[in-house]
Amino acid sequence: MNIQRKVAVYAIAIATSTMLLVSCDSLSNLTNTQKGAGIGAGAGAGIGALIGNKAGNTAVGAVIGGAIGGVAGGLIGKKMDKQAAEIENTVQGAEVIQAGEGIIVKFDSGILFDFDKADLKPDAKENIRQLVKSMNENADTDILVVGHTDNVGRAEYNQGLSERRALSVKSYATTQGLNAGRIKTTGKGASEPISSNETDAGRAENRRVEIVIVANDKMKAEAKAEAGQ
Repeated sequence: MNIQRKVAVYAIAIATSTMLLVSCDSLSNLTNTQKGAGIGAGAGAGIGALIGNKAGNTAVGAVIGGAIGGVAGGLIGKKMDKQAAEIENTVQGAEVIQAGEGIIVKFDSGILFDFDKADLKPDAKENIRQLVKSMNENADTDILVVGHTDNVGRAEYNQGLSERRALSVKSYATTQGLNAGRIKTTGKGASEPISSNETDAGRAENRRVEIVIVANDKMKAEAKAEAGQ
C-alpha cells in the first residue's frame, strides 16, 4: 500500500483533531503554520492527506519524514509559508504546494526540457536561477529533486531519463551558487503517476520534476529551542 493510501486511513481522525484547533477552516485552506502546529509529530501522515494527489509518494514521504510537529513544527511552517509565497511570486512556471513543514515545487517537464531531452531549456534556467535565489536566502533547508516520466516507452529508459533530468536540475542549481551538500536527487521513472496514463493530459501531468524543500537539522534545533520542546 502506497503512502497516499496509508494516510487515507488516518485522514478522518486527523481532520477532526485539526478542526478543533482551527475552527471551520477547510484542510485545503490551512497555512503551513497551522498544519505544523495542528497536526503534530504523532500525526505526520496527515500531511500526505493534505497534499493529496498533487505530488508523488517520494516527495510526500520526504515532507513527512522531515516533520517534527507540535509548536516547533508550527514555527517551521511559518518560515515555509513565507518562502512558498516568495517562490510563487518569483518563479514562473512553478506550481508551489504548501505541505506543512515543507514545500514541494513542481514543474511540468515540458517547461524545463525538450521532448526526450535532459538539458534544461534557456527559459528553464531562469526559473531554476530564481528558485536557487530563494533557497540561498533560506539556507537552513535540505532539498530533494525528483524526476518523473509517463509510462510510454521502456521502463528502463524512462527510469534513466528521470534520473538524468533530476541531475540536470541539481547540476545547474549548483552552478548558480546552491551548496551541493544541501541537494539530493532521485528518479522514479513512471512508478509514481499523479494522473491517469490513459490520456494525453494525464501523461503530461505525470511528466514532471518535483523539488522538495524541508527544514534541516539546524532549523529544527532552533525551532525546538524556541518552542521549549
